[in-house]
Amino acid sequence: MNIQGHIKTKIVKQVAYVNFFHPAGNSLPSNLLDKLTQAFDELARNEQVRCIVLQSEGPTFCAGASFDELISLQDIENAHRFFMGFAHVINAMRKAHKFVIAKVQGKAVGGGVGLIAAADYAMATDAAAIKLSELSIGIGPFVIAPALKRKIGIVALSEMSINATHWHTAFWAREKGLFAQVFDNKNQLDEGVEILAEQLASYDANATSLLKKELWKGTEDWDELLSAQAKISARLVLQDFTKKKLADFKNK
Repeated sequence: MNIQGHIKTKIVKQVAYVNFFHPAGNSLPSNLLDKLTQAFDELARNEQVRCIVLQSEGPTFCAGASFDELISLQDIENAHRFFMGFAHVINAMRKAHKFVIAKVQGKAVGGGVGLIAAADYAMATDAAAIKLSELSIGIGPFVIAPALKRKIGIVALSEMSINATHWHTAFWAREKGLFAQVFDNKNQLDEGVEILAEQLASYDANATSLLKKELWKGTEDWDELLSAQAKISARLVLQDFTKKKLADFKNK
């Protein structure tokens, strides 16, 4: 398993910036998913933090699940544990009683789209195309589906999931509700995120916490729901069809 990459956190003016990086297009292996969950849990408890920004390095926002780790999965227990990595991050973002902003500078695939949907507010550049490619390799966006259905609805999720090789533009994502704002370039994105995050950090903490709780009503069962969804993905990733697809992609 490739354990390269890092998670870095800095706090400026009561805003925590959580930065993730992996050399394979900011894909997310288990160790980085675990560290992301830990970062959100710690920041949720930190009274000096009033808003959290999730961001990444380089031109791509997130290439989704680690391809190398998907290929290495051999049993249902480890496969379930891997997909639970995304479930844990989504639930940590959901449970944090502080608003989370996703800052999306480039393309996002699969689990990366799910992390954007789990944020309370997403801001992007016009280069931030999105794709759900899971079905094309015999899986499906099961773990992230609840977050996406909540944010963009079943019609848009169906369109993305079924047309699994198609890139949807940042403007399509804004129209469907995934992105709240789309900027012309990264400098404008940086400025826009900083302004909003600092505004949110200046608001009454009790009011923002209660509003976030209100906005996430109806998701109280997600600990159990996302675990069940992860079991579906775990079974599918071990099928012969998926194993062959993954091997074909690796050998290209």
